[in-house]
Amino acid sequence: MNTSSSPNLESLRQAIQNFTPNPRRVPFNNLKPLHDAIVELRGKNASYAIIAELLMQNGVKTSVARVAEYGRIVLEGGKRRKRRKFTRTTPTALQTEPTAPQPAPQISTPTSFQPAIKPERGPRIANIRMLKDKVASNQTS
Repeated sequence: MNTSSSPNLESLRQAIQNFTPNPRRVPFNNLKPLHDAIVELRGKNASYAIIAELLMQNGVKTSVARVAEYGRIVLEGGKRRKRRKFTRTTPTALQTEPTAPQPAPQISTPTSFQPAIKPERGPRIANIRMLKDKVASNQTS
């Protein structure tokens, strides 16, 4: 026996019309009345930290991060911070491309200008044989 009752759409519509969100959940609910003051302080080059400190001293419950977020989203019109772009190299692309050997530079004439080519330096490792010789010579003297 499956007895399903149809939903009461009229009571649902009434509940939607009477719904009011929790004021603590509304974004920037406590900063919106202070919008003009925040704009004025930003016009005077006040940092978000200073603005937050002034607001907290005058009884507004907020934080530096919340004031900064309000400034980025509301004052600057949702302006996003720029992120650095980086290129990704896929390991498959590196494996499929063979590396071609580079030919040695040819010096045609001694008077022509050739940029100096520095050899690629690897890790610097101590020469153990030289160290043993120095230690042995210091112990004998």
